[in-house]
Amino acid sequence: MKTKQYDQVCYWTEQREEHVPLRNLKNGQLGYSFGCTYEGETVQVRLENGELDSWERKECAEVTH
Repeated sequence: MKTKQYDQVCYWTEQREEHVPLRNLKNGQLGYSFGCTYEGETVQVRLENGELDSWERKECAEVTH
């Protein structure tokens, strides 16, 4: 995901408390954002099975319906 999209996802997640659906481009997993770490450009996600993970900005994309 590009920097601008990352910033939008982090805004929606942290300021509007929305959980944005994301897909990991490396392994195809689906997760929902719940936080961001700007220093490392990562998004913290909750996977469909309830596990938590952290994905780099470049390895994920927003899921559009």
